[in-house]
Amino acid sequence: MALILGIESSCDETSAALVRDGRKVVSNVVATQHELHEEYGGVVPEIASRAHIERLWPVVDKAVHDAGCEREAAGELIDAVAVGNRPGLIGSLLVGVAAAKALAWAWGKPLIGVDHIEAHLHAASLGGDAIAMPAVGLVVSGGHTSLFFMESASRIRLMGRTIDDAIGEAFDKAASILGLPYPGGPIVDKRAVNGNERAHRFPVASVGDRACLDFSYSGLKTSLLYAVRGKPVGRGKDAQFERDHTAFDDAAIDDFCASFQKAAVDAIVKNTKSAVDVLRDQHGVEVQSLVVGGGVSANSRLRAEMERLADELGLALRLPAMGYCLDNAAMIAGYAWHRFAAGGPFDGLDLSPSPRGEYEGL
Repeated sequence: MALILGIESSCDETSAALVRDGRKVVSNVVATQHELHEEYGGVVPEIASRAHIERLWPVVDKAVHDAGCEREAAGELIDAVAVGNRPGLIGSLLVGVAAAKALAWAWGKPLIGVDHIEAHLHAASLGGDAIAMPAVGLVVSGGHTSLFFMESASRIRLMGRTIDDAIGEAFDKAASILGLPYPGGPIVDKRAVNGNERAHRFPVASVGDRACLDFSYSGLKTSLLYAVRGKPVGRGKDAQFERDHTAFDDAAIDDFCASFQKAAVDAIVKNTKSAVDVLRDQHGVEVQSLVVGGGVSANSRLRAEMERLADELGLALRLPAMGYCLDNAAMIAGYAWHRFAAGGPFDGLDLSPSPRGEYEGL
């Protein structure tokens, strides 16, 4: 029964967790930084990395304490140390990777570097059963919107990704346009409940032909901007919009939120269904599951639409529990278990962080 310590610091969540045998979460501690970045309307990399330095050791100490031990003695219980080393903000990643190296060296335990985007797909199995493979995996977050073919837990291949904004970034920009606070995704979701999704017809982007599974959200964002502020008047630095969000009452803002959210989620559903069709028709693969991960997997409309799509296609749907949607170390430790159980390969103390993920194409 392997117990793995995971560390996650890829963006603005500092997290540590202990997970047994890949799916049983013993402890999971997450410190967010929303209050530090709110006034800027987005994550400031330098602020994020400094906050990780301040918060990481207290978070690790609480994670091991919640598991019934202290850091000095934890090495006797832990079988390996895992860390998200890509992709993400390089300064933030450096903090987590340095801490993981220090613990692995001090305890004499294997070090496992983990791609945190792939780990998001494992989050759906935390506290539950293994995912039935093969599967189509969808990661939707502030920095990523990607579709994967999950041939097995350890063989994941890229099928499509955003060519501009990620869906979470688009939600945050929409909230800013509408005068709503950061982080925008949860606020837009909440306001959309009372809005009319048919009040505005925003575009659902198609990138290339049916076989192209890439996403684009810049056009949707621009359409919302013009709907709220009108067309720019003047040229260059003197250009001014006709109005701003203060021209609309609460009901109208709710309608914008509902219409924007519908278009954003419709693009996800369209490409996810196409991914299942492409695997079946072009590769002879009968998909068993739809797997969703990432912060935007907490969105109520996305969860409902993915349930509907899974029912339509006769597939099992695996969504993460709400506590495992955002970046967290439990998914890091859980995903690392597959490599530990296989006997490696493990990483050396020369493990480097990387701002980019490296994914094999289909």
